[in-house]
Amino acid sequence: MLAQRATQQSLRRLAASNPSMTSQMVFKSLAVGSSLQTRPVATQKMTPADSYQILVAQRKNRPTSPHLTIYKPQMTWIPSALNRVTGSVLSGGFYVFGAAYLVSPLFGWHLDSASMAVAFGSLPVAAKVAAKFAVAMPFTFHSFNGLRHLSWDLGKTFQNKTVITTGYVMLGVSTASALWLALFA
Repeated sequence: MLAQRATQQSLRRLAASNPSMTSQMVFKSLAVGSSLQTRPVATQKMTPADSYQILVAQRKNRPTSPHLTIYKPQMTWIPSALNRVTGSVLSGGFYVFGAAYLVSPLFGWHLDSASMAVAFGSLPVAAKVAAKFAVAMPFTFHSFNGLRHLSWDLGKTFQNKTVITTGYVMLGVSTASALWLALFA
């Protein structure tokens, strides 16, 4: 090991002092072929179907990486995952409704405010509350969990106990506010 380091240092010094000489040494060693390592390769001709079968057999021997089924559900990661899901659902819903609103005149759809208010007003009370809760819960959950993540970014409430506590508080506040929005707003 010491001899290798000494050789590397001397070659580096030589390269720094005389770059043209080192390039000549490299070309000479490549021309001679003393630095090239080779190994024999055994190949065989096979059809694409046979090679695919070998690939399938090799994939069966690969280890399976851990999945969610082996982890115990914890308050530290469930709200974080649901925050991403609710964000995707909310943004996807806004994009779909926005696109539908823009193309509604072309297809003769009535998505203007008056017709939507009449359609929503004609629903039974339980359906209205359920629809409002279905929209309010992801919105409040994502909003309050976003505030929780912002407090983490500020370096506050990032101990394991406070993460768990704020998770339960966030679930309670978001559920209560979603119920209030569904029942009274």
